[in-house]
Amino acid sequence: MAQPKRRHSHSRKNKRRSHDALKVAGLSVCPKCSEPKLPHRICGNCGYYQGKPIVKGSEA
Repeated sequence: MAQPKRRHSHSRKNKRRSHDALKVAGLSVCPKCSEPKLPHRICGNCGYYQGKPIVKGSEA
């Protein structure tokens, strides 16, 4: 297997790693109770998804 002939500089290494940072999760607002929730998931507060009750509020 091929081996590198020269070491990569700090700046080259850091340029490659510039996209490795964690991104903030995009939150949406529940239309029923106005609580923040992850998109395409059941609301943890009221248990609704796309305007329909999926689970009871106490279970969510």
